[in-house]
Amino acid sequence: MIGVAVVLLVFVALMIPIVAILVDSPLGRSIARRLEGGATDTGELQELNRKVELLEGEVEELNRSLSGMKDELQFVHRLLEKPKTPGSSGR
Repeated sequence: MIGVAVVLLVFVALMIPIVAILVDSPLGRSIARRLEGGATDTGELQELNRKVELLEGEVEELNRSLSGMKDELQFVHRLLEKPKTPGSSGR
């Protein structure tokens, strides 16, 4: 009986630091936020939605810019590939 109590006491003593590490980890904080509920979650979600919309707009602008650069590069490439006519002096 005393042996079981000692084993149980040692087990609990070893579990305390492990639980403390898990609770202080990002996973533990995430679980705590979920358990707390969501009065602040609504504000955070709105802020995240706003940021996502801004980033999507920036990505669209970058895609348009990249498309324009591709067209310009193709134009310059065609100009460089165009054979020179025998009468042109290049000046």
